[in-house]
Amino acid sequence: MTATSPSRNDFLQPSSRPAGSISILDRPLELSVIVPTFNEAANVDPLIEALSAALRGRVFEVIFVDDDSGDGTADRVRERASVDPRIRCLHRSGRRGLSSACIEGIMASAAPCVAVIDGDLQHDETLLPKMLDLLDTTDADIVVGSRYVDGGGVGNWTADRVKKSQFAGALAKRLTGVELSDPMSGFFMVRSETFRRAVPHLSAVGFKILLDLFTSSPETLRFRELPYTFRSRERGESKLDNKVLLEFLELLIEKSIGRWIPAKFIMFALVGGSGVVVHFLVLSLLLGAWGVAFSSAHVVATCVAMTWNYAINNVFTHHDKQLRGAQWLRGWLTFALASSIGAITNVGVATYLFEQQGTVWYASALAGIAMGVVWNYAITSVYTWRR
Repeated sequence: MTATSPSRNDFLQPSSRPAGSISILDRPLELSVIVPTFNEAANVDPLIEALSAALRGRVFEVIFVDDDSGDGTADRVRERASVDPRIRCLHRSGRRGLSSACIEGIMASAAPCVAVIDGDLQHDETLLPKMLDLLDTTDADIVVGSRYVDGGGVGNWTADRVKKSQFAGALAKRLTGVELSDPMSGFFMVRSETFRRAVPHLSAVGFKILLDLFTSSPETLRFRELPYTFRSRERGESKLDNKVLLEFLELLIEKSIGRWIPAKFIMFALVGGSGVVVHFLVLSLLLGAWGVAFSSAHVVATCVAMTWNYAINNVFTHHDKQLRGAQWLRGWLTFALASSIGAITNVGVATYLFEQQGTVWYASALAGIAMGVVWNYAITSVYTWRR
């Protein structure tokens, strides 16, 4: 006999519900499980069954927040939701990001407690009842599933991946002051009211919503940690890539010095510094090796450095709005125009301070550079990498 999904009546009618199941109408909602997804259609059914088994006897719901997956993830969730009132689907279009998906899912919940768990079955869902018990019986604001406390583990990770994970965790703790043993964990349960108070302060950058929450909360979070062993992915593909690393870097900048200077501006300025190095390398090569006239060499070096800055900013600073294809060329043209005006601003400010105000030459030059960078960042953010 082929197993079939439960019908809607299984959860609404006491006489027809499976033994041991709890209807959403029997008691107040206890828990919402938030599952951010992107191309996880194959994992929807196994995850629902695993959560149902782990939370048997609890009144819970599962909110899938799908970032417009191309593999039909949202459609599969809707199919299950049509017969199971515990399942909900938030289908996002035109925006992506794990942190922002978690925020939207949690804010859509009416439960007193919310849990965040990956959609790839790599987190241990059997830990959820223990998390909920801790929130019910202690003063903890949040309970975190940790791979790095006694009893936890990372499964069959390679030594290289373990080192990278530990380095990222240590870096996060050093820059943000968070005392968690596993600040990079994506598996936790938090009181809804605690999360809602922190929402206005969240950056929603990247994929580490837990780190964002701890560094953004207006109150010091009381936490407990429970060990779990990270599982291997059985279906689908890993979402870890260079973009994830960039988002992590941006989050660290945002939460360490971003209160004074925007993280993207710092990244933009760092790219500009690398552009200066490129400019002088090209200029020295043209002048020394090929004997090109200075004026011509300077023009070529400027164009190369400008293109370098644009290309690196496109994949580094504005990785979340990266331009491709025909849009890349359009972006380069607007970037070049903005940079040209920025250069005029640079020279104008520096000249005015030096000649009219008597400012020393190096201070005048630095002020001009600063004004040029601010102009370039502001204009290109609006016109080059507009959403």
